[in-house]
Amino acid sequence: MFGTNYPLLDVFITTIYVVVFILWIMLVFQIMTDVFRSHDLSGTGKALWILFLFVLPFLGAFIYLITRGGKMHERQIQAVQAQQKAFEDYIRKIANTKE
Repeated sequence: MFGTNYPLLDVFITTIYVVVFILWIMLVFQIMTDVFRSHDLSGTGKALWILFLFVLPFLGAFIYLITRGGKMHERQIQAVQAQQKAFEDYIRKIANTKE
C-alpha cells in the first residue's frame, strides 16, 4: 500500500526483511550447533533434528526451542569453559617449555 508511493519506505521494509532473514539464519545455525554439541542426543536423534530443521524449518526451530531451548545456554557455557580450559592448559604448556 505505502511501498509503491514511498520509495524510502521500500528501502526500510527491505532492510527489515534482510535483518530478519539474517537473524533467522543465525538462529538455525545456533540450533544446529547446539544439536551437534549435545551429548544427551544419540546420532539418530541428531540426524532427525537436522532433518526436521531442513524439511520444516520454522516448525522445527520453534519446537526445538520449546523442547530443548532451556538447556542451550548451559551447553554453550560448558563449551566455552572447555575451550577456555584448553587454552589455559596450552598457555601453561608453552610457558613451561620456554624456561
